[in-house]
Amino acid sequence: MPSMSSPNEHSQARRVALTGLLSALALIFSYVEALVPFNAGVPGIKLGLANLVPLIIMYRMDARYAFAANLIRVLLAGLLFSGLFAALYSLAGSCASFLVMYLLKKAGLFSVIGVSMGGGVFHNLGQLLVAILLISGPQLIHYMPVLIISGMAAGITVGIGASVLIDRLPAGLFR
Repeated sequence: MPSMSSPNEHSQARRVALTGLLSALALIFSYVEALVPFNAGVPGIKLGLANLVPLIIMYRMDARYAFAANLIRVLLAGLLFSGLFAALYSLAGSCASFLVMYLLKKAGLFSVIGVSMGGGVFHNLGQLLVAILLISGPQLIHYMPVLIISGMAAGITVGIGASVLIDRLPAGLFR
């Protein structure tokens, strides 16, 4: 017997399934970054390749799906690769980053690279805020310039990658 679902329900189910697949891809990126030793001289600094995925979803689908994929990736990566405290830092950074990226994209004044750069900076600032609250108090504020610069660099790099991929991935994939 044929299904009585509407084309809109089919499309929504497809987007949910695609979000799950892309969340898995982001988790793989997180795993690869956890495996590759990278020492920038400052603890916790990394490129953030997994942030490519929610950024692409935000531009090609919808912010809700991007937030869901990001949240799934952060929680699973924290549980699998880094532990509870690192997951808490990552969650704070990801939420701050996502909110800023959403607002910058919605403003329509910035390219994908600019949106990603803002996200990179606020990811680091969200993590710094958690560290200040949980660990050592305001003396960590001296760490802020390094985190802003590294967030800008990582955001620009991820933004360039996202910009290229957004242009090259077939639009039909995200319907």
